[in-house]
Amino acid sequence: MEAAIPMELGGPRATKGKPGSGGGSAKAVKVDEQPQFGKVFFTMGGSNYVCSGTATTSSNQDVVTTADHCVNEGPGGFATNFAFVPAYDHGAAPYGTWVAESLFTTGAWANGGDFNHDVGFAVMAEQGGQSLTDVTGCYPIAFNQGYGLTFDAYGYPAAKPYDGQDLWRCSGVAGRDTRGTTDHRLPCSMTGGSSGGGWITGGRLNSVNSFGYRGEKDVMYGPYFGTTEQSVYSTAASS
Repeated sequence: MEAAIPMELGGPRATKGKPGSGGGSAKAVKVDEQPQFGKVFFTMGGSNYVCSGTATTSSNQDVVTTADHCVNEGPGGFATNFAFVPAYDHGAAPYGTWVAESLFTTGAWANGGDFNHDVGFAVMAEQGGQSLTDVTGCYPIAFNQGYGLTFDAYGYPAAKPYDGQDLWRCSGVAGRDTRGTTDHRLPCSMTGGSSGGGWITGGRLNSVNSFGYRGEKDVMYGPYFGTTEQSVYSTAASS
């Protein structure tokens, strides 16, 4: 875990077109750790990486929502050694370390790395007869909520100037990407390692940190949670 490196905020690199609108301060603020948010550790392509994730309401009480690029190579193989550390704090794991027993991805991501659908789900193994969200609590998830929403986006950014040891938050009204995806656009200074961190609106999880455009500083994009995402979530939640 100590040697894991931040999974970079990948994604579309084109800079054509004008940026979409979206209001709020781009400067992330450090906040107190919450057990619903945590740091994700995994292995992909022979390297160990870190991302972020959110404990999510589900019928099996074991779902963590994160970015698809933290779950699957898109296209390619699934991550291995996937673990979730709720309320991670400078190496401390106050709610334990939870290991995934299964990972779920959208077909659009698994087959072509489509950043319109960069959201994945992990189902964590129980510990001592307890499910993850019995211990951590969770955020309900929402789909097809439209655009122009006010979000609080959380994550553990680990690329400079951050060090991955604290939970950070960006807040504001999200616009819409006008340069090729259906994503939300939120002013936010978080960097690699924050990928997969949950975007909360009205008390519900409705997107995750996904990517930024090259040449556009301090803006985060998050996928629209539509029927595709809802279908994959439903499969994970009942597995």
